[in-house]
Amino acid sequence: MGSTFNAMNRSVIITCAVTGSADAASKTPHLPITPKQIAEASIEAAKAGAAVAHIHVRDPATGAPSRDPTLYREVVDRIRSSDTDVIINLTTGMGGDLYLGPDSAPLDFSEQTDCIGQVERMAHVEELLPEICTLDCGSFNYPADNYVYISTTNMLRLGTQRLQNIGVKPELETFDLGHIWFAKQMIKEGLIDAPPLFQICLDVRWGAQSLARNVQTMVDNLPDDANWSAFALGAMEMPLVAQSAILGGHARVGLEDNLYLERGVLATNAQLVERARTILELLGAAIQTPEQARKTFNLKKFA
Repeated sequence: MGSTFNAMNRSVIITCAVTGSADAASKTPHLPITPKQIAEASIEAAKAGAAVAHIHVRDPATGAPSRDPTLYREVVDRIRSSDTDVIINLTTGMGGDLYLGPDSAPLDFSEQTDCIGQVERMAHVEELLPEICTLDCGSFNYPADNYVYISTTNMLRLGTQRLQNIGVKPELETFDLGHIWFAKQMIKEGLIDAPPLFQICLDVRWGAQSLARNVQTMVDNLPDDANWSAFALGAMEMPLVAQSAILGGHARVGLEDNLYLERGVLATNAQLVERARTILELLGAAIQTPEQARKTFNLKKFA
């Protein structure tokens, strides 16, 4: 599937991002928080048609985002011990939060800062060996005062080297064109095995907006042999499902990206997957199973 030609993808992989790290726990009763809930949401999404579950973890007591490896271990163990097959995709995005001090003293980092090295960000991945983990391909601003998400070129090269050594496929999270540019540089340097897997991330302020022309431009900048998916936040979640397939890609939905099935109606992860599946099937696309998706993405399944 060459991204240059934009032929419609008629065999689509659905990823469900089941919980994320945003402040959503107080906004919906359907957001999974405990490891048990997150595992169950991943399994329910798989039964609804998702081949991949993208997983963050949260503090079970507070619902706040966490990077505790013991929480990841429980989630992964619960999924793997179930009778439902789903590809596990763990985040490595936690630990990049840098809150600068005031303009007069920018190096007086706020107590909200949680910025660690790449090796520590990936500790749970190297222990648990999911088939996929995310890798945010650049630093950028978020809409919080003096906040920058940090993912440097050295961190990314170190991360891809270590993932290549253990056989975990990096999902290259790209929030703007520069992120795609650097991801292609890492491919050129031999740090990412073929075929590369990209995730185009839209409407995450202040990255790229989900304007149709922006999606087209980002897709046109991908390598021709890339597998890719795209998502947008909020009300643009489902339109991006259709646009991704039409342009040759795969789809991502889930409560990390959007809380509503329609205006005023809170969704579950499984309902969002079902809605995405309906859209794709109405377009004439088939939905790949986890086993089919492993072959498409060239994944290594660990015991």
